[in-house]
Amino acid sequence: MGNDAIQSYRTGEAAESQLAGVSCCRDVPDVPGGIEESTDPRLPFGQVLDGRFLIREIVGRSGMATIYRAEDLLYNRGEVAVKVPLSKIESDPVGFSRFRNEEEVGSRICHPLLLRFYSVDGEKSRPYLVTEFLRGCTLDRLAHNHRPMPEADALKIASLICEAVGFMHDWGYVHRDIKPGNVMICCDQTLRVFDFGLVAKPMRRRSLLGKLATPFGTPQYMAPEQVEQGVIDERTDIYCLGAVLYELLTGSTPLQDEDVWQSAYRRTTGDPVAPRKLNPGISPQAEEIVLHALQRKADDRYASMAAFKADLDAPERVAVSGYSDRLRAPRWRLSLHTTPILAGLFIGFAAIFSLVVLFFIIRSLSAR
Repeated sequence: MGNDAIQSYRTGEAAESQLAGVSCCRDVPDVPGGIEESTDPRLPFGQVLDGRFLIREIVGRSGMATIYRAEDLLYNRGEVAVKVPLSKIESDPVGFSRFRNEEEVGSRICHPLLLRFYSVDGEKSRPYLVTEFLRGCTLDRLAHNHRPMPEADALKIASLICEAVGFMHDWGYVHRDIKPGNVMICCDQTLRVFDFGLVAKPMRRRSLLGKLATPFGTPQYMAPEQVEQGVIDERTDIYCLGAVLYELLTGSTPLQDEDVWQSAYRRTTGDPVAPRKLNPGISPQAEEIVLHALQRKADDRYASMAAFKADLDAPERVAVSGYSDRLRAPRWRLSLHTTPILAGLFIGFAAIFSLVVLFFIIRSLSAR
């Protein structure tokens, strides 16, 4: 890790006991990531990359990169993960900037609950990044086997994610893509938050051009301001984590719909079903915590991850204010994502009408 890395040392809780007492994490399966088909040539097994990393096998491949299990021969760290972007990502300015951003952010922050990155000195023979190698499964895979998850387990896992992402906030970063698929539950009962490709500084203002860009994030967990291309700050991550906690406790994402963008846009005009209606076994305090994090207006959510974590760690102290009694059903909304044909026709007719009005205005002025 470079000298400028932001370090953190935990106090009061040993790293190895992060998930102690969490029943669903007592026997975590070692499930490698999925391997999507790709025409990209793979690194030869047995190759020593840049004289340091002995490539052993492919353990995962997504639409962005291939991940290899390797050995760090230089520092004798044992197993590491080598992430190599696909050729289509290398040639895509947006995709490659996300890859570079992940490496830059990962090399600067260091916390036991965040995926650890290792620096590679000297010139690389090709783009890649190196991280610790983790055995276990992602939170979405674990939650699938425990649906819904016991309340105490869900609150504990959410509390650890709060700590990890809160650390990022303390140093001026917003994750922007908190979801179960970006949380690793390890076989040694530890947890890591990963995937820093979308991590950025808070966006306190958005230009008109920025609002016309494609939203970043995962629709099922996006905050309303992400969908609407509004201001993005620490409270955006609080909403995303609230959506994750909602899913752990109820077995479904907020305002779940077959069309993920329909679900995302419904979130901008209304509230999800009260968690206790989907899972009556949830305590009123847990429901209060979830709905506090899922407030549509950022100002109405927890002010910080620290405040969110305080309630998660002591739910019995949470006063029930009646968020569940003030939920509002979503309103229908026209959007290019949810109703593309109807929205396109509406925009087309509006454009034609505007041109006709402009024509008559110009004609009237010319006649004078």
